[in-house]
Amino acid sequence: MSNGSPPSPPRSPGGTALIVLSIFVPTCFAGWLGWQAIGGTDDGRAKEAASRPSAAARTDGRTPEGGEEKPSRRAPSAGASRPGPDKSRGGKDTGSGDGAGQRGDSPAPDGPLAGKVVVIDPGHNLHNRDHTGEIAKSVDIGTHRKECDTTGAATNSGYSEAAFTLDVSRRIRTLLADRGATVKMTQDDDRPYGPCVDERARIGNKAKADAVVSVHADGSVTGNRGFHVILPASVRGGDADTSDIVKPSRELGERIAGMFVRETGSRPSNYIGGGTGLDVRSDLGGLNLSTVPKVFIECGNMRDPDDAADLTSPKWRQNAAQGIANGIEHFLKK
Repeated sequence: MSNGSPPSPPRSPGGTALIVLSIFVPTCFAGWLGWQAIGGTDDGRAKEAASRPSAAARTDGRTPEGGEEKPSRRAPSAGASRPGPDKSRGGKDTGSGDGAGQRGDSPAPDGPLAGKVVVIDPGHNLHNRDHTGEIAKSVDIGTHRKECDTTGAATNSGYSEAAFTLDVSRRIRTLLADRGATVKMTQDDDRPYGPCVDERARIGNKAKADAVVSVHADGSVTGNRGFHVILPASVRGGDADTSDIVKPSRELGERIAGMFVRETGSRPSNYIGGGTGLDVRSDLGGLNLSTVPKVFIECGNMRDPDDAADLTSPKWRQNAAQGIANGIEHFLKK
């Protein structure tokens, strides 16, 4: 300090405290505003997703499960909502023109699942509601003919099964890619509708997948709660022959069921499977036509308020994806 400088005034402890507070309080307040701007809690985002507008879905008593029929299990569903594009996926193009998704996470080269191929099948398509004529056309599923696809179920507040399955499937893809797996999706909101149930099976077959999982949510009546994994029955007829996949598919389903309970805390279905969380079906084209291990998982009942609260929660959906991915990994590393 030069001799010509005026002496500095003494600082009192009180003055120092005021200076600190004048910096600290506005900073905290600004942080709080930023937190509010991005949505606050998962519950807030879930409510926003559940309130999106929807269009009318099927009311004929058929299950909107990729065109697969479950007349005795589903109630008429509410409309299908359509979320905006998922901007969280920045991976490379993995589309091959055969119905696989056009976006994807690059597999980690040194992950524990390096060299494994997994196909994830998000049940239904967000745009099926705009193509009701096309999805109503019947296709051959080996043992008989069924409709190409359906619009899917929805919660009472309008959150669609198609939106749910796409979100969970993308989360699974990221988790598995991080572990080294090559992950293909049957659709990634990149098709006008479908694919039809027979094509969904062909995508897994063509990829020579080590495992295929079709992600769904049920649409039964209030009070029916919990998840269940659908396994292929022994079927032979036409192009359908599940002889080689029945046993490995059961192993895949059992691993997923166990890990799903662990990660989500959900209980096995109280209305399907006798408390086992497993259900064997012979009428689903996606299973009948598969030549590789494949299962469906109904993650919960969209029409039950308690299950719907889980299904509309981003945090719960991440846990669901974790459970499914862990089950797939345990199966592939057995």
